[in-house]
Amino acid sequence: MASIDILGVPHAYDLTAPTEEPQVLVFIHGWLLSRRYWQPLVDQLSPTYQCLCYDLRGFGDSQPIPISGLNSQETSVSLTPDNKACRYAPAAYARDLGLLLERLNISNAWLIGHSLGGTIALWGAAQLPYCVKGVICLNAGGGIYLKEGFERFRAIGERLVQFRPRLLCNLPGIDLVFTRDSVARPIARSWGRQRVIDFVMADPEAARGTLLDSTTEAEVNRLPELVSRLKQPVYFIAGAKDTIMEPKYVRHLASFHQLFQACGDNAIEIPDCGHLAMVEQPEAVATQIRNILSHHPG
Repeated sequence: MASIDILGVPHAYDLTAPTEEPQVLVFIHGWLLSRRYWQPLVDQLSPTYQCLCYDLRGFGDSQPIPISGLNSQETSVSLTPDNKACRYAPAAYARDLGLLLERLNISNAWLIGHSLGGTIALWGAAQLPYCVKGVICLNAGGGIYLKEGFERFRAIGERLVQFRPRLLCNLPGIDLVFTRDSVARPIARSWGRQRVIDFVMADPEAARGTLLDSTTEAEVNRLPELVSRLKQPVYFIAGAKDTIMEPKYVRHLASFHQLFQACGDNAIEIPDCGHLAMVEQPEAVATQIRNILSHHPG
């Protein structure tokens, strides 16, 4: 694991060796997860493409430094009132991503984002058109604000964030619960254990902030317009049995991009797959990614 300071927060990342292909695949994880869930895909794709996985600010190993540990310059940049007001919105995380790509000298990137990470990838494409050549959203969609549904989702999410005692990691059998959550079929117990760790260890402010800032009515309604103005190719991969982001909502957001046309050419559905496609069906996802990139060489 390597680390780069972005606006006062150390960002953990893993970068595989360069290959003959010019594109770098940049993987962006979802809410209360970490970069580790991309490893099954990286194992399959890194022989052909250089792969970058990183932890979003406040998640995984990218934990904020306490204010007392920041120098005056870092404090002035990262903790101004304007930044504090919106620093957990997808656009703010896309800004972090841009700085990370700049520091790593990556100028030819395809962004692959899961769930919330898909929204961040879309914002990244809008903010960084000079280096983001395309986007693949995995288990990500939306663009329709259903008031009651979102209010219920936010309320449940806030309760989850508030009740995350560290001792939960030691509760017998808790990892088995996480192997069954939001997936079509139980995943390996090691992934259940990882989900418990990431759930418990996420920074409280970041966990709550990303939940609330990404699900406002304005933010949700902004997504279709964002997708419609992207010039880069944008693809959406859905899990047929995803109950968190149902395929119909994935197709809805995909329909605003020029590649959708009349028959949904940029929307792909993976059978027998829930909300963690990169862990549940890594071979199928890798196949789809290779197929997409073959249509957009260089």
